[in-house]
Amino acid sequence: MRPLTEEETKTMFEKLSKYIGENIKLLVDRPDGTYCFRLHQDRVYYMSEKILKLATNFSRDKLISVGTCFGKFTKTKKFRLHITALDFLAPYAKFKVWVKPGAEQSFLYGNHVLKSGLGRITENTMQYQGVVVYSMADVPLGFGVAAKSTQECRRVDPMSIVVFHQADVGEFIRNEDTLT
Repeated sequence: MRPLTEEETKTMFEKLSKYIGENIKLLVDRPDGTYCFRLHQDRVYYMSEKILKLATNFSRDKLISVGTCFGKFTKTKKFRLHITALDFLAPYAKFKVWVKPGAEQSFLYGNHVLKSGLGRITENTMQYQGVVVYSMADVPLGFGVAAKSTQECRRVDPMSIVVFHQADVGEFIRNEDTLT
């Protein structure tokens, strides 16, 4: 386990800023202590510094994971967020989308959100902006990328895609044998 390099930190923070903007500072400097990001086997983990100090007692090859997995770096050095980061991103999300109860199941099966399933959307959401997807009961379901801006969503036909699916809480069930 090692700290992220300058390049890795920049790539990861750019991806996080699509979803939570400048609220990244709130992830690191929390009232309950200082938290940090560490890289282990191409995966980025988020943990308190207390946990980090305890983890140094184990050798790298014996350590499987520590903290919460925020995502991983692909072989092309792009950062991909994992659904395990949802609980930390949802409270700080700048742009949100609420889906109707009928469209929740479709989204949780890995499908994009259509206009017919859109309940509400945050004002001034730009196209290709990262959004957190909620149920109408304000339960975070996952995250995606806005396919249309807020203004375009108002006048588009009901069968067009408004949010591209990125990750959802249903991934735990669909990919339980491959998740590590």
